[in-house]
Amino acid sequence: MNDSAPVVPRKYLPIFVMLVSCFALWGVLNNMTDNLVPAFQKIFMTTQSTAGYVQISFYGAYSAIAIFASLLIQRAGYRAGVLVGLGVYVAGALLYVPACIAQSFWMYIVGIFVVAGGCAVLETTCNPYVLALGDEATAVRRLNFAQMFNPLGSLAGILLAQQLILAHLNPATADERAAMPAAELDAIVNHELFWVCVPYVGLCAIAGAIWLFFFVSKPTDVDAVKGGKTDWRTIFYILAHSPKWYLGVVAQAFYVGVQIAAWTWMNVYCQKELGVTPKDGATYYLLALVTFIACRWVATFAMKYFNPAAIMAVFAAAAIFCCAGVMYLPTKVVFTAGGLPFSFNVICLVAMSGFMSLMFPTIYGIALGGIDQRAHKLGAAGLIMAIVGGALFTPWMAQIIGDAGSVWTKLVPMFSAEWDANLKLTQMSLRASFIVPAICFAAVLVYALLFRKPQK
Repeated sequence: MNDSAPVVPRKYLPIFVMLVSCFALWGVLNNMTDNLVPAFQKIFMTTQSTAGYVQISFYGAYSAIAIFASLLIQRAGYRAGVLVGLGVYVAGALLYVPACIAQSFWMYIVGIFVVAGGCAVLETTCNPYVLALGDEATAVRRLNFAQMFNPLGSLAGILLAQQLILAHLNPATADERAAMPAAELDAIVNHELFWVCVPYVGLCAIAGAIWLFFFVSKPTDVDAVKGGKTDWRTIFYILAHSPKWYLGVVAQAFYVGVQIAAWTWMNVYCQKELGVTPKDGATYYLLALVTFIACRWVATFAMKYFNPAAIMAVFAAAAIFCCAGVMYLPTKVVFTAGGLPFSFNVICLVAMSGFMSLMFPTIYGIALGGIDQRAHKLGAAGLIMAIVGGALFTPWMAQIIGDAGSVWTKLVPMFSAEWDANLKLTQMSLRASFIVPAICFAAVLVYALLFRKPQK
């Protein structure tokens, strides 16, 4: 590694700072959107499956738009990609206003798709943009540093959703709402949807400020787009003969799958094992996110002295041991902090988030590191499209949890098979489901070991 090379050269520092702001911005949006599922289920009195279209729309946009984003930056450059991504986000957020006025669930779904489309363009653009802003020897460290601000944005998104969206939901149940006079219900829904709009429309000011910076700034050598026709045959040939790229796409799908699946079921696990309320269960999630942020900062600093792939291999192995702890350690409270009980299995569940912290940017940096620059933009799209892994592994984990007779429960025969009618699971099925994160972490571990040595 070239220790003398700066992580971010001085001439690129203003651009890097504004790109970091973009990383934080889509972190805010990702976690605010997660909270729209229970909010819309209550506001529009829909079923859980119908409210789930929020996530389908959001992650579906990533899969559909990333490839078009790569075509855009291939032809127009990174700067244009940032401008378009921010512009699309603002357009989608402003759609929330007519959706609020019309009280239309499906108009919100369209707005969410457009907002996520803007985020997909930003992610497809900003990740390779950061890699290009300096020496290749420091590229993975540079991307990990930028990605450190993404979970900070996620934490802000959770807090914004709690204080601005969830806090303004009327406590009336679905039956009570159905019995209300139309005028009274209309007033309640208007109030609730207004507060759904506030954070999304408010963030347009931040997005607009970043957009203005890139609009008035002069293009740099990194932004330059070479003239002539794009040789797509050569680009596809480069990617097809780059195993660390196409295996990186697979590893990224496994990683995103484990992140979304593990965090989705963390609250339920804490409720079942510790007997806490859903509100207290959310506190464990916040603690896991803080652990995630802290470990990413530590790992990024360690990359100055150690190979990023080697660090990721250690973290992946540790995460697999955490999965084993979640599956097999007994629920015996060892201490209480802030009124919350902690057992060794729940400690393993929280620690798992810390060990997954560096995986997304490190896989990304390794996958694109050293391959021909002509293939970076299309390669970036493939790595962003791998976010679809969240839609593959979360349902698999849910299927194991909800099936008391699943073959996977044979992995944990020592735990209770009694059906919990409230949570709709058994202790055996819930613990057995964490074999899915273990498999995902194993895939990341294999990838880290295969490409632990830097290649030209």
